[in-house]
Amino acid sequence: MTPVELSRTVLRAMRHAVDAGELSVAVPETVGVERPRPGGCGDYATNVALQVARAAGRTPRQVAEAVAPRLAAEDGIAGVDITGPGFLNITLARSPAEALVRDVLARGRRYGHVHPDTGQLAQLHAPREVRALVVADAARRILRSQGTLVRLTCDAAPDPRWVDVLGVRVDAYGIPPQPLAGLRPVPAPADPLPLGRDAARWALLHPAAHDHPRTDPAHGGDLHLAQRESNPLFRVRYAHARCRALSRNAAALGFDAHPGDVHPHDIPHPQALLAALGDHPAVLAAAARHRAPDRLARHLVVAADALLAYQHAVLPRGDEKPSATHRARLALAEAAGTVLAGGLSLLGISAPAYL
Repeated sequence: MTPVELSRTVLRAMRHAVDAGELSVAVPETVGVERPRPGGCGDYATNVALQVARAAGRTPRQVAEAVAPRLAAEDGIAGVDITGPGFLNITLARSPAEALVRDVLARGRRYGHVHPDTGQLAQLHAPREVRALVVADAARRILRSQGTLVRLTCDAAPDPRWVDVLGVRVDAYGIPPQPLAGLRPVPAPADPLPLGRDAARWALLHPAAHDHPRTDPAHGGDLHLAQRESNPLFRVRYAHARCRALSRNAAALGFDAHPGDVHPHDIPHPQALLAALGDHPAVLAAAARHRAPDRLARHLVVAADALLAYQHAVLPRGDEKPSATHRARLALAEAAGTVLAGGLSLLGISAPAYL
């Protein structure tokens, strides 16, 4: 269950409490859910009870006590605890590895995306600076993945090379009629175009907005072109290519992927890879909420490193015959490749099958 889906579930539980006469209050159109803060528990928490308590004429805890049983009865919810003055702490039903892998493979590159559209609109504005526009372009892609319609404007027409080489797209340009909170990351210190589309976009997107990107070859900019482990972009794209190679090699051995139990005693352990896949929807939601593509880029590095550590356990070795375990391991690897490809696509970066 994604954060957006969980938000809808919380609102549905509150509506049921209102319909049953347990609360008398207007149900808000949206509600925020986030990871529990210190003192909380479970997978997610929401302060919706505190938001509506005054309008309901009840204390926040009384509102939470009315909503909690109905929320706990929803599909996908394992339990609900009330902490502090009235925070609802939600524990999701645990999905086994097989269910997670099936979900990823069924949704493909749209795993973690929100469908249908939420109806929400977002206005993004960026100065005429290459990094600001690339960050805004990636933020637009990620927001669309979360069901939000986006309009991107810029102070002036972008350099045509930014459009042709970097794939930047702007809906309108010119000083906006009213002040907008624009995206203003630290500018690129040097022209990133010589790096090419993929490396240039990664160089501008991977650092946090307040960090200086490396685009100057004299100061480490050429790292983004290096095919070695010290280059995070190379590790992500190499991990994706390895997934495709594993599928080709498995076909040559006469078997294909089939989701199943991936045992925790596998060497190396699959937990890190499963955790990275399970976190992907929440990462997309957070990257959209904060207009921060760097969160997605760093998450892809985590997923890639987990896959590269696990890949050696996928195929049979020596005279070992392919088994259900190998098919399940291959399915997990293919799910990881799907997440890597989908994430790179949202960043505007290609995911080659051969590298």
